[in-house]
Amino acid sequence: MSIEGKAKEAAGYVKEEAFEHGKSPESQKKAQEGRDLRNEGRMEDGKPPKTEKPGTGA
Repeated sequence: MSIEGKAKEAAGYVKEEAFEHGKSPESQKKAQEGRDLRNEGRMEDGKPPKTEKPGTGA
């Protein structure tokens, strides 16, 4: 597990959580950017990307 991968995953999580409940297209775009960053960090650490719907906890 790399420090960089963990940092990307954490930053992506924060960005996703901050914008996922916004209704505007800009908020949805920022939430998606957060998801992408989170998954990039997960893949760097050898974990599978999260593919379930956000907020389900699955």
